[in-house]
Amino acid sequence: MSRRVVVALLGPVTWTPPGIEPARWRTALAEDVVDLLATLNEVETAVAVAARDRWLADAVVWPGTPVYEVPEPTPNAVFATLAAAGPEAVYDQVAVVAADAPDVPGLTLGKLLRPLTTRPVAVAPVEGGGTGLLGVAARLPVPGWLPALDLDTTAPAEVRRAAPSPGDLAVTAGWRRMRGPADLAALDPAVEGWEATRALLSGRPV
Repeated sequence: MSRRVVVALLGPVTWTPPGIEPARWRTALAEDVVDLLATLNEVETAVAVAARDRWLADAVVWPGTPVYEVPEPTPNAVFATLAAAGPEAVYDQVAVVAADAPDVPGLTLGKLLRPLTTRPVAVAPVEGGGTGLLGVAARLPVPGWLPALDLDTTAPAEVRRAAPSPGDLAVTAGWRRMRGPADLAALDPAVEGWEATRALLSGRPV
């Protein structure tokens, strides 16, 4: 059986709701994503973070969760760091997901990994306005054609253009990230999960 890991990439957050301190917002989002990863079946979970943001990883990880420090908060840096790590990090498949999607369903993350049985790379787009990716998954070692990826700006079409064949890339179900008022308004209070974000928003000044 393939050894698979889903890594929450604790990159910068580009938008914070008015009335909330940015570090607290970033921490709540990351905590919810890390908590979700802990519920996934048949995968290992980890966190990746730049050294300057190690405080954030320490604030949100579960005991025993691997934390990988990366030179920059990009999927490519995560892939390279795992490839250079010791035997404990010898994975066959790796998914890297953004840590500002507190209500993303576990099923959506599962769909990101599923195509890797037949394709080397899969990406999940961001729903709603703006460019970027919710996440990217790849078989290791990653193919040489994989371009430099930025979860905030890369579009699936850019990755597809770099692939030798269109069939080398799967585009899976997307989800929103918290990057503006419209994304915030789309959070459904009736849906379980995103407790840390929910608690922080409940105390926000109106």
